Amino acid sequence: QLQASGGGSVQPGGSLRLSCEVSGLSLEYYHIGWFRQAPGKEREWVSCISNRDGSTNYADSVKGRFIISRTRDNAKTTVDLQMNSLKPEDTAVYYCGNGLGVRSLQKNLVGSWGQGTQLTVSS
Repeated sequence: QLQASGGGSVQPGGSLRLSCEVSGLSLEYYHIGWFRQAPGKEREWVSCISNRDGSTNYADSVKGRFIISRTRDNAKTTVDLQMNSLKPEDTAVYYCGNGLGVRSLQKNLVGSWGQGTQLTVSS
């Protein structure tokens, strides 16, 4: 089960943090990713983190601006996406999802999706 939260409205250049609470996953799905879908566009992979060793990966469009991290507390994992220097083109519904690895997530091969959370970047 994955539950995303933290969306909202922000001005260009601003920051926002999204959170994804993860629980009850099989150990096979050891990567958690963030994805986004803008109006009229396909859902795209944004970033992911290994729940096993914390290694991270980013799409070129967000590299250097977004930071993904995870904390673990007993049976619950929280994966945060800190988004800085936001641009209007970052506006989208953001989703978290779990997958087998980076390449799977980059292809949107996701085991389970959390509900989306809207980010709007506008002046």
